Amino acid sequence: MRRVAWALLIALAAALALHVRVVAPPAAADRHREPVTGMEFVRMPPGAFAMGSPRGEPGRQDDETPHRVRFTGERYVGRYEVTQAQWQQVMGDNPSHQRDCPRCPVERVSFHDVRAFLARFNDPVRGWRYRLPTEAEWEYACRAGTATPFHTGEGLDTARANVDGGGPEAGGTPGGAPGRTLPVGSFPPNAWGLHDMHGNVWEWTADWYGPYSAAPVTNPVGPASGEKRVIRGGSWYFDAGSARCALRYTHAPGDRGFSLGFRLLAEPFARAGQDTGGAEPGAPAKTPSPPPPPWPRLPERR
Repeated sequence: MRRVAWALLIALAAALALHVRVVAPPAAADRHREPVTGMEFVRMPPGAFAMGSPRGEPGRQDDETPHRVRFTGERYVGRYEVTQAQWQQVMGDNPSHQRDCPRCPVERVSFHDVRAFLARFNDPVRGWRYRLPTEAEWEYACRAGTATPFHTGEGLDTARANVDGGGPEAGGTPGGAPGRTLPVGSFPPNAWGLHDMHGNVWEWTADWYGPYSAAPVTNPVGPASGEKRVIRGGSWYFDAGSARCALRYTHAPGDRGFSLGFRLLAEPFARAGQDTGGAEPGAPAKTPSPPPPPWPRLPERR
């Protein structure tokens, strides 16, 4: 009987290990905290990865051409999606459809809305430039060293992300979805300590949609122009297949949706140069404008 009991305990522990991964919090040297809103950022280590997806990956699309991408320099990616409270603190309003949750991600924001947010949020005095990540930066951060369809492995389900069920291509199981946004950080992070890279809300990137280069690239940015911007990560309203690391989805820059939000990337000015108003990487520099008055601080979260 004891052997049977031990065997059952070992089997249970193994099953739980497939769904729960304990990730140590980022070290202090690998973090940045924006002092006004309290936004947290995690260092994105320089390195290289295979962007796109291999042939045969379930749900793969033709525009996910595999290619090697290398990153140099210092970048810090948002630990969480930008919340309703943070948006309201900067902009003075809350455009979200589900606006009863200050710690939930802000949504119903267009690409143009995000640029307006960044133009006000960026302050040269603080020594950091905040912007949207490029498509390549987003996927690198999502994968966090993995090469599987999801940073969780081959499959994704509602126990590990805020998505609408599993979907057959995701290897998950339908059901159990809350049917709305949830507070950021409600699910375990990836290996770099980033939360909600799968699900909750779609996230705007800086890039226009266009074909990938098949050749290796370093610090890539998207096309100089286009009709639609790339969004990534899936949402609570879509199944797990839409949350694959490599999946590319698009929206016109003026579009707003109840499952469309964003997260930010931060760079020290030593790397970023002059303030660009937070538009996008590669934008022409301009003379910094005087910083706006400090926004009122929010009460500390208990």
